[in-house]
Amino acid sequence: MAMYSASTLMEMQKCDPSSAFFGFMGVTSAIAFANMGAAYGTAKSGVGISSMGVMRPDMVMRSIIPVVMAGVLGIYGLITAVIINGKMDAATYSAYSGYAHLGAGLTVGMSSLAAGLAIGIVGDAGVRANAQQPRLFVGMILILIFAEALGLYGLIVGLVVASTAEGKGKGLCSPYNV
Repeated sequence: MAMYSASTLMEMQKCDPSSAFFGFMGVTSAIAFANMGAAYGTAKSGVGISSMGVMRPDMVMRSIIPVVMAGVLGIYGLITAVIINGKMDAATYSAYSGYAHLGAGLTVGMSSLAAGLAIGIVGDAGVRANAQQPRLFVGMILILIFAEALGLYGLIVGLVVASTAEGKGKGLCSPYNV
């Protein structure tokens, strides 16, 4: 930690307390949008499974994979929200960190939302088609993997952005409660 003289500290701008707002919006964005994607993917895939299960009840357990993959998207948002929240310190939280954490939360949340939309549509159509032609199962799984990868890419980028905010901008402002 850098040492500053009293006159330098008086001239430094205090850390803006509204910076925490952006950090908390990153937390909210990560969990809310990721859960929206997970909910849509689960619901849309569940409709397809229910419809297919009427004619082919023996294939219901095999067709549950899209629901599980959609549920993982919510975990991506949870991981990001917990990491961002753990890095927030009201006294020394800079605007740079707040903006970076907002960007990280939006990256993970929106990527997971997009992945959930894709998983839901593929899961619905895929399990119905799989009931009529079982050889389509591997193709459906591959498409689901590529759809899930969108959320995983967002998680990776979000975690990189959140980790780069660590300590950056702290030298630009003094603690708010000093």
